[in-house]
Amino acid sequence: MAAAAAPLAAALLAVLLALAAPAAAEIRATAIRADPRTIIPLDEFGFSNQGVLELNVTGIAFDPPASPDLDLSQFGFFLSTLDAWVHVLRQLQDLEVTCALQSDLVRLAYSFDRLRPPANPAGVPVARSSSFTHAFHVTEPGQYTLVFANCLAGAGGDLRVSMDVSSAMYNVDPATGQRAYLSVGSSALPSIYFLFCVVYAALAAGWVSILLRKRTAVFRIHYFMLAVLVLKGFNLLAEAEDKSYIERTGTAHGWDVLFYIFSFLKGISLFTLIVLIGTGWSFLKPYLADREKKVLMVVIPLQVVANIAQVVIDESGPYARDWVTWRQIFLLVDVVCCCAILFPIVWSIKNLREAARSDGKAAVNLMKLTLFRQYYVVVICYIYFTRVVVYALVTITSYRYLWTSVVAGEIATLAFYVFTGYRFRPEVHNPYFAIDDDEEEAAAEALKLDDEFEL
Repeated sequence: MAAAAAPLAAALLAVLLALAAPAAAEIRATAIRADPRTIIPLDEFGFSNQGVLELNVTGIAFDPPASPDLDLSQFGFFLSTLDAWVHVLRQLQDLEVTCALQSDLVRLAYSFDRLRPPANPAGVPVARSSSFTHAFHVTEPGQYTLVFANCLAGAGGDLRVSMDVSSAMYNVDPATGQRAYLSVGSSALPSIYFLFCVVYAALAAGWVSILLRKRTAVFRIHYFMLAVLVLKGFNLLAEAEDKSYIERTGTAHGWDVLFYIFSFLKGISLFTLIVLIGTGWSFLKPYLADREKKVLMVVIPLQVVANIAQVVIDESGPYARDWVTWRQIFLLVDVVCCCAILFPIVWSIKNLREAARSDGKAAVNLMKLTLFRQYYVVVICYIYFTRVVVYALVTITSYRYLWTSVVAGEIATLAFYVFTGYRFRPEVHNPYFAIDDDEEEAAAEALKLDDEFEL
């Protein structure tokens, strides 16, 4: 029983990960080579009631070579929702069915017993076909995962399968007959990304205006903020074009490469900006301490690894044997980066608190201390929302409204950018240095109360 339960658990894990992961749903080419898995998730798509799955499979081969009496009905492709797959696993454990292809809860797209040629009247043996092309029409809307099942894998002979699979999933507009290769829940993404791109372009133009009007108060980090805005805008533009081409043609036509490039530059620049602001570079001091440089030396290489992992996850798909590993690497590296960028802010808060007690400028340092505390809280909220809440929305939202999680994440990112720019904008008359005696005494009293509260 334990040996039988292990493949089932692995199959459940693979399909759950495939269903939970965002997919481009473009035309996908998959090379399967001597794969021993019983369940191979290939791709995910949200179908309307006019959905179509096209399969073009070539080079079907078995290892060891198949015998003439091999039961080909034990191999095939099917579509399944997450809820249906949980019940299928229960059927397998209760021995109600011996193969997922036999369950009435899945939608069988193609089984290999259809490869067997019809009987030859002359009695001449005909070789079994090793390829097929098939179109399967989906009439029940839902979020489906395309899965290949090999029900003889691990069953005594450990039969492995090799083949080249080209799959295309799309919805047909009944009015125009046009194909839409984007999932139902992703069809609004091109417009959403372009709208946010316009918003960031307007922010960048507004920031340039501020820099020109307040040249005497501009620091180098303000130009860096402008660069982050520009990279974010180009990233959104590339993503909008990427999704737009996929929706119309099923392929990205090179826009995915630009998207990965700008996503990489945007990620590194944003994390670097948070570290630089957190250290007070260009605001409090014109240099970075050794420990702060080490943070950057850790964050930047980790961002390189995270972007490599993201490319592998997006381009390979859940069918790849190391797909789960790369996904775990991406999540781990992202968490480490988010934690690392908090340390410089904590160090600045500590240094400002100590300076407020020793250099006689309690009010000035208290205002700076308050600002950095606010920024620390906002960074934590931003990380929590974009790394936890947004992914939670993906799991609880209907497949038709998966675009809402993208909107929520982009709104949170936009709010973070606006807050950062507003709180650290260039000011000609810096309020830090316009402090009277009464404010100085009030600040000293506030610091004293703060110390008593900590004790």
